Amino acid sequence: MKKPPYLLIASSAAYTGKSATILGIAHQLQQKGYQVGYGKPLGTSFQAHQSPQEEKDVEFIYDSLELSETQVKSPLLMLEEDNINQRLAGKDLNDYQKSLTNYCQQITGDFILLEGPADLKQGSLFNLSTPEIAQTVDAAVLLIAKYDPLSLIDEIIEAKQILGKRLIGVLINKIPADKLDATQNLIQSFCQQIGVDILGMLPSDRLLQSVSVRELVTQLDAKVLCREDRLDLMVESLTVGAMNVNSALEYFRQRHNMAVITGGDRTDLQLAALESSTNCLILTGNSPPQPLILSRAEDLEIPILAVNLDTLSTVEIVDQAFGTVRLHEEIKVNCIQELIRQHFNFELLFSKLSLS
Repeated sequence: MKKPPYLLIASSAAYTGKSATILGIAHQLQQKGYQVGYGKPLGTSFQAHQSPQEEKDVEFIYDSLELSETQVKSPLLMLEEDNINQRLAGKDLNDYQKSLTNYCQQITGDFILLEGPADLKQGSLFNLSTPEIAQTVDAAVLLIAKYDPLSLIDEIIEAKQILGKRLIGVLINKIPADKLDATQNLIQSFCQQIGVDILGMLPSDRLLQSVSVRELVTQLDAKVLCREDRLDLMVESLTVGAMNVNSALEYFRQRHNMAVITGGDRTDLQLAALESSTNCLILTGNSPPQPLILSRAEDLEIPILAVNLDTLSTVEIVDQAFGTVRLHEEIKVNCIQELIRQHFNFELLFSKLSLS
């Protein structure tokens, strides 16, 4: 019986969009009548309260694609400190390459998508790095690369050197609108010269870079003071309210779907923020807001969060969330599925995988 083709979705850096790409590609394959299987051999996104078998990305993809239990596999190994120490101390003598073969054979489907580690080296201690996974299960590799004019070509060249013929193509993600032509004319042409096909070029999308208020509550360990029913609102930008109210009003009007961080005692700035394009108000300083602020936020359906952090720490956490938050909102899933449909070359993918 012929085994299904394996496509390993890889990247040279974390948070380039592997899970998002898998959701987009898998959805299109399902639309074309394929039964899609999914596995993530090396787990990297679990929380302290979860069991070792639980993984946020795996659970979300399982639910989003409505896969059966035989079409998805929990991670073979979680990459966490205890497991690393066990391996370093010589107490973990498992042959993970042999385990990986059995792991992949248990995933059912016409087409198996595997999610690789954060970069090309991660997992080497357990023989579960991207090139080792690809070699072990005879998988083709699609590299997801985030657009960066200074490092993009070097990353592609390095991946070509490491992966060789297993690298069937690259998807370039998060391309600014004003760089799309240059990417197509210069980068795509150069990649063809070195034997690397560009299978997709996804423009940057504000929605995909946004973060939900619910995620900010989690990241900040915040208390929700009002409109807990509106935590699915998406935040696209961050603003710190520390100026005078006239300057703040002018600045707020230039922004869209903001999270505004300000002191709990700055009623003037809070009102100004609520009257602009604000999707979340984050209060620092342990000062409760005035009743009129809560009442106005209730009317406008804007959540207010209170945090036990100083303003600088709050800004750092929220700012980091924009670049690293995972794709766990349905609105983002719909967005990436449409981007993949429009900008990914499935005909070229199928020809490389010898699929009709």
